[in-house]
Amino acid sequence: MAERRLVFEDDFDGPDLDPAVWLPNYLPQWSSRAATAAQYELRDSCLHLTIPPGHGLWCENDHSPAMRVSGIQSGNFSGPVGSTIGQQPYREGLVVREEQEPFGGWTPDGGYLELRARGVVSPRSMVALWMVGLEDRPERCAEICVTEMFGNAVVPGESTAVGMGLHAFRDPAVKENFEAVPLPIDITDFHLYAVEWSAERADFFVDGRLIRSCPQPPAYPLQLMVAAFDFPDGSIGEPPTPEFVIDYIRGYR
Repeated sequence: MAERRLVFEDDFDGPDLDPAVWLPNYLPQWSSRAATAAQYELRDSCLHLTIPPGHGLWCENDHSPAMRVSGIQSGNFSGPVGSTIGQQPYREGLVVREEQEPFGGWTPDGGYLELRARGVVSPRSMVALWMVGLEDRPERCAEICVTEMFGNAVVPGESTAVGMGLHAFRDPAVKENFEAVPLPIDITDFHLYAVEWSAERADFFVDGRLIRSCPQPPAYPLQLMVAAFDFPDGSIGEPPTPEFVIDYIRGYR
């Protein structure tokens, strides 16, 4: 294996997110920047994404199931208001409500990406890191999911089902290839979640152990998406505040 060279690192030591790298919103073109702003703090040399009880619904009265999100992303793209051009539309016929300036903070097209993180989830929440195409061309839309962990697939202190793989969406060159793999890890502890990818293959790792391999991942620039989610219809009452704590994100070539 060729030696990896560090090309990107964010250890979240600063007073705030680096605006040259991160947009502190979740897919704002389908709503607005004001309504999709993340709830977060930088402290203890970590990024803390949280969803407190007062955090509003994302795309209220339109997205099903209802959900609340605190997320950041390292790129952004949309068409004009009223168009259907935008990243990760969640239904047919969805139109842009607020046009976004093109933004590419860090959009790798291959290499090795590593996240050190821990999560606090309930049966109605989840945390995730994934990468998606900018959709500057419609077919550049596929996803590499590095880690996706739902609270209803956690056995506290014993195991966590870690979702990883590829979502093709509308990219004919990528095949759907995704699996949630139960692993003997405690989601509340820090773990390393990583992917190494090229046009030929994507290899997924947890704590340095190879878990899955998928052929033919997307071969174009991808933006990072890091988020915590809460699905209020999943339970009665208000569970503990979901939290995704990221120690660092590193990229290598």
